[in-house]
Amino acid sequence: MRMYRILEWAYRSGVPVLFWGEPGVGKTAAIHAFARRMGAPIATILPSIRERTDYAGLPTFTETRDAVRFVPPEWPKRLVEAVERTRRRAIVFLDEINTTPPSDQPPLMALALERRVGDFRLPPDTAVFAAANPPELAAAGWDLSPPLANRFIHIRWSTNAEAWYEEFPSYWGSPPRLPEVPEDVWSRVRALVAGFIRVRPDLLLQVPQDPSARGGAWPSPRSWDHASRALAAVVASGGSVADGAPFVTGAVGDGAGTEFLKWVKELDLPDPDAVLADPDGFRVPRRGDHAYAVLAAVAARACDDEKRWQTAWRVMARARKQGVPDIAAAAARRLARARKPDWKVPQEAGELLDVLRDAHEALR
Repeated sequence: MRMYRILEWAYRSGVPVLFWGEPGVGKTAAIHAFARRMGAPIATILPSIRERTDYAGLPTFTETRDAVRFVPPEWPKRLVEAVERTRRRAIVFLDEINTTPPSDQPPLMALALERRVGDFRLPPDTAVFAAANPPELAAAGWDLSPPLANRFIHIRWSTNAEAWYEEFPSYWGSPPRLPEVPEDVWSRVRALVAGFIRVRPDLLLQVPQDPSARGGAWPSPRSWDHASRALAAVVASGGSVADGAPFVTGAVGDGAGTEFLKWVKELDLPDPDAVLADPDGFRVPRRGDHAYAVLAAVAARACDDEKRWQTAWRVMARARKQGVPDIAAAAARRLARARKPDWKVPQEAGELLDVLRDAHEALR
């Protein structure tokens, strides 16, 4: 089951949920991407670098000095302002919650269950998410106290390679901007990474068994993302993928990085802009992994412009006719999810409805 649906159900339930998973599997990125999709204001608290008063409030004497009140910091006030502005339920995200020392955990109990920060109360329907690495992999990790642990539903974060490589080219619908790197360059590199993980899903996440090796480079969703960003910067400045080898191996390790670079070297793929400029002349590569890389790059390139988006459907329809319906459907699902409400659905989209599944509603 894709973690996005788990996040959606957790958000709707209103029950505090704690996600456990290895470092680098994308817990933080996915939760922030989910908030963007929902239009939900989000406040992220990293207890390991926060003072206790940031979520407990600052003890202050009242004006009569006969009592003490706990004055909240600014972040919950800003979160409430965002709720009033967007009219959407907010999310409080406690990242790496098990880096909180035992003495600082009690205030988190009030935040998780009562939505209270000092003497300030957040809206009662505020969703509370938390994330934690397993104790053996956590940086300066602590056990959660039983009262705090019992306030959460505990869910194991599952890493699904298929879900990841399908979403990575379009970056879950909301790619950030990289300084000095055009989006079309980064989207092509993301498509390359996704195409490789489609062939080698076992290399998406490999936490070293040897504890001494965990302090170096190894493959994870986060490190593949970092590799794609650095490689895109190299390509954008006129370098080749081979020139970016130190960044790739430095992010995901020598083994996975070398295999990726060898795989890319064997590719001979057209530029996605060239495909979109002449969709009727497009010929699908014979190898499935090559076809996937091309169609993923085309879909990622087309998601921010209506004209390119409509042309991309012609490309997918041609790919289906040329014998790769499953690969065309995967790219078409990304196109369907990227559709803006005022974009007209082209005729070619109808030719793919028999191979699409969860994109049906987005095309209505």
